[in-house]
Amino acid sequence: MFRSPSSSKAPTAPAGSTAPAGSTAPAGSTAPAAPAASRRRRPGRKAVLVAAIAVAASLTVPGVPAIARTLASLPAPGPPVPPVKQPVATGYGGAVSTVDPEASQVALKVLKDGGNAMDAAVAAGAALGVTEPFVAALGGGGYLTYYDAKTRRVHAIDGREFAPALMRADSFVDPATGKAIPFDQAVTSGLGVGVPGTLAQWDLALRRFGSRGLGDLLRPAIRLADRGFVVDQEFRDQTAVNEARFRDIVPTRELFLPDGRLPDVGSTFRNPDLADTYRELAKRGPKWFYEGRLGKEIVRTVTKPPVDHAATRIVRPGLMEARDLAAYRALMRKPTHVSYRGTDVYGMPPSSSGGSTVGEALNILGNFRLDRRDPVTALHYYLEASKLAYADRGRYLGDADKVDVPLEEILSSGFARERACLIKPDEAAAAPVAPGSPDGSYEPCVPPGTQTRALAFEGPQTTHLNVADRWGNVVAYTISIEQFGGSGITVPGRGFLLNNELTDFSLQPPPPGGPADPNAPGPNKRPRSSMAPTLVLKDGQPKLALGTPGGSTIITTVLQILMSRVDLGMDLPTALSFPRATQRNTPQVFAEQAFIDWYGRDLAARGHRLEVFPGPPAGVIGAATGLEILRPGLVQAVAEPGRRGGGSAMVVQPVR
Repeated sequence: MFRSPSSSKAPTAPAGSTAPAGSTAPAGSTAPAAPAASRRRRPGRKAVLVAAIAVAASLTVPGVPAIARTLASLPAPGPPVPPVKQPVATGYGGAVSTVDPEASQVALKVLKDGGNAMDAAVAAGAALGVTEPFVAALGGGGYLTYYDAKTRRVHAIDGREFAPALMRADSFVDPATGKAIPFDQAVTSGLGVGVPGTLAQWDLALRRFGSRGLGDLLRPAIRLADRGFVVDQEFRDQTAVNEARFRDIVPTRELFLPDGRLPDVGSTFRNPDLADTYRELAKRGPKWFYEGRLGKEIVRTVTKPPVDHAATRIVRPGLMEARDLAAYRALMRKPTHVSYRGTDVYGMPPSSSGGSTVGEALNILGNFRLDRRDPVTALHYYLEASKLAYADRGRYLGDADKVDVPLEEILSSGFARERACLIKPDEAAAAPVAPGSPDGSYEPCVPPGTQTRALAFEGPQTTHLNVADRWGNVVAYTISIEQFGGSGITVPGRGFLLNNELTDFSLQPPPPGGPADPNAPGPNKRPRSSMAPTLVLKDGQPKLALGTPGGSTIITTVLQILMSRVDLGMDLPTALSFPRATQRNTPQVFAEQAFIDWYGRDLAARGHRLEVFPGPPAGVIGAATGLEILRPGLVQAVAEPGRRGGGSAMVVQPVR
């Protein structure tokens, strides 16, 4: 069950250690500056933002007024002024937590005008396509979990990109060498571009659960793209990281390197091409994207990347055809579900590995008593449970529409007990460990196997948002184009980048005679993801919504926050800002420096080998957002205090 936050709100750090920025430091400790990070937020993203969300008792949505009042309340065109951010907001009527104050403000206006949580989430996603174009765009995809207050059910919507029909298991293999092409060449290519799912996901989500039309919800983002936003150091830094490849792709250079140079901090970045694209989508609908002119332009861009003739960069063409776009569908999925300490935890099923791996690790942890007075032991069990769950993820998880995924057995209590018995209370297992056998026949303890699989690379550049409305509906939504800047390829004249999500496949086929790889590329197959938009219910009512960017560290970040909140008695802001470590079945435990300072010596004594997380960004794991319903009608939304520049949370009716 949920433990009430302790008076200190966090486990006590070892004597002489320091607390991370934004966390609640134990008495006598000092909170230093946040770990160095590449901040990716708009101006002023520096404080933990905890916003309150209201969930009214009534489950009946009344008639909704016209969206025009929302649009009329937006500022008139002129020099952009970034919204003011606040670290904590608690109140009623609805709330949102995102990485960006502009997106949060757009979502909040939709809520204020009577829109529901799904309306606000889609509007915020469109706004993030303007202000966070290197991580969220029409050219990408995502996963969404949704609590429907009317039916009291949790749903999952899969907007993951899929591969073209011509994709094969060896499509990323250089025939001259028999080896996978260099990863950077797979990223910046048409070959790595999956059929985008974002727009189809928005359309399905609104048809099933929204109260507004897509055209209305795109209008705030259109105004934002026309008006522009103020460039901060993080936006400039993100552009600088991509500068070399952006210069080689003509439409990308024209959009993101105005006058041939990096945008100046304090200047206004406008994207009239994206505004026009949104306008056309508002008029023509998703068919224009998937079956019409825009779809043809996307195919042409993927198959003939618009590379500068003077560039020496190898940019391989992709395999996408018009039929692939026409065949794409966002899908309703049955969410994963596990019970943990009196709560019900719902997540995203395959092709995402997020829900199953978080769920399996929670099931393993459920076999142990975790004591807030002994955080080192709790963290030891957390790291060991993660190690085992990642071994099973690598062996069994893939697109369940294309491969057999034993999901029910992976999430069974019998399998969790069999895996938990391998954990020693005072000794870390040497990693990588072998996967278990989720075969339905479980013994108290079985010897580990010998086969394991190396951790595949996943880009950490994703974003997550949460929304709750006055009627009790809750959305957790993770969006991505994979790398910062995706493939680096902009559709000419359309103002958005295309993803490189197909690099989440295993690029190198397994050796002859080896076990089949469930994440091998294939036609119309969705690559495995770690995205984990998570909803937690207590007594049938929503309690938490949570998610984060971070590639394969997403799973461990969500898991650690849940353990910190449920088992260690931290409040959500402290759990979210607390120092992090990630164990993904690798020999090392990668961690933030503050985590090593606090717990490194004690965990090393149990055999854990801790190293600073290499990034990107170096030393920083994730950038989570969340919300918690504190009691009926009173909700707290939370964002990072400092990681990647912090986030933004807002509420409709703040508590004074």
